[in-house]
Amino acid sequence: MLELLDLRERGGRLEGSKLDLDPAVSETVRGILQRVFVEGDEVLIELAQRFDGADLSGSGILVSDEELERAERETHEDLRRALDELCLRLRDLHERQLPREWWEETDGLRYGEIVRALGSVGCYVPGGRARYPSSVCMTVIPAIVAGVGEIVLCTPPQADGSIHASVLYAAKRAGVACVAKTGGAQAVAAMAYGTESVPSVDRIVGPGNVYVTEAKRQLVGQVGIDGLAGPSELVIVADGEIDAEIMALDLIAQAEHDPQARTFLIVRDEQIAQRISEALQAALPRSGRRDIVDAALAHARAVVVRDLDQAIDVVNDLAPEHVQLVVDEPEKLLEGIRNAGAVFLGPWSAVPYGDYGLASNHVLPTAGTARFSSGLRASDYVTVSSVVQVAPEGVARHTEGTSAIANAEGLVGHAKAMDARARQVGG
Repeated sequence: MLELLDLRERGGRLEGSKLDLDPAVSETVRGILQRVFVEGDEVLIELAQRFDGADLSGSGILVSDEELERAERETHEDLRRALDELCLRLRDLHERQLPREWWEETDGLRYGEIVRALGSVGCYVPGGRARYPSSVCMTVIPAIVAGVGEIVLCTPPQADGSIHASVLYAAKRAGVACVAKTGGAQAVAAMAYGTESVPSVDRIVGPGNVYVTEAKRQLVGQVGIDGLAGPSELVIVADGEIDAEIMALDLIAQAEHDPQARTFLIVRDEQIAQRISEALQAALPRSGRRDIVDAALAHARAVVVRDLDQAIDVVNDLAPEHVQLVVDEPEKLLEGIRNAGAVFLGPWSAVPYGDYGLASNHVLPTAGTARFSSGLRASDYVTVSSVVQVAPEGVARHTEGTSAIANAEGLVGHAKAMDARARQVGG
């Protein structure tokens, strides 16, 4: 089941996945963006019919207050309670992540940074293969914590033109009132440009398929984005006494996400890989979403390394979305991990706990982008501006040096603007 890759003798490096978008997808998305820019709601209604089988011509694009109220009644009490608890956990997590305003005074300078919430954000929540009320909470709660003024949520409608009750309950509980029944590239375009029903926003966040990702890529600069998402990724480093059945279930849990989900099992002992592979074969008949799981596991790999130092090198080369350290003293390995969206320590720390908000947001960097980016944070919903106040004594103290640098760079106007002030204060 798990293809074996032995790096013990020959060494070598593994490359993380990269976004490889089909030119045909790019061209399709370009056309959709242009049509939404020109035609607005009309295109959203047309494409909801074509891609989702939903007729929104009568009900319109926006979810009504009545639909939100009905969703609360239709969501089972146990699920409501679980989503309420998820929202509380995420609030606690993201309240810790906001940058703080600060000030300093020295040598005639008063300077610092101010933190301001974005005016508006758009949260994209995918549909299609599954329903994702958790993604509603993951994208909306940090915006609420940051104090964003306007939040728009876009998600594809079901064939009957509705949004699943659990998704709408999560939206209401998280704190968003504007929910639009639109998905795909057209939803991203609507949030970027604005339509008759969907307000334009300053930043768009949330995972999506290749069309959503390509739309975000093409709109960089028109609107802020959180990142470009690829298939979900997991690297498990397993060593010592491990429970092969539990490890097999962790691999299946990851494979459920997407047929292209990437999973690597890194071990020092080839026998561990064999045991987990056998446990995987035994567990598969009881798994759900079998077609997706089988497709994802077809390109899973077991990597055999010389030692745990090499294992960490492999993790950093792959720069995965999730890393799971099922080893003795995982904290020691954590010190060497540089590139990872989220790290889960020890045999009890299953990645799905993070997917459902136990101390982590599940919108994380994929496609190797953990080399230079982080998971979704409350700080992504604010801007930080520098503030500078120069007193006369600061002009006298600093102008000689700053003017010298400006003249050296050939920016004489810069120097004159500072020198004039220095003359006025007698510097």
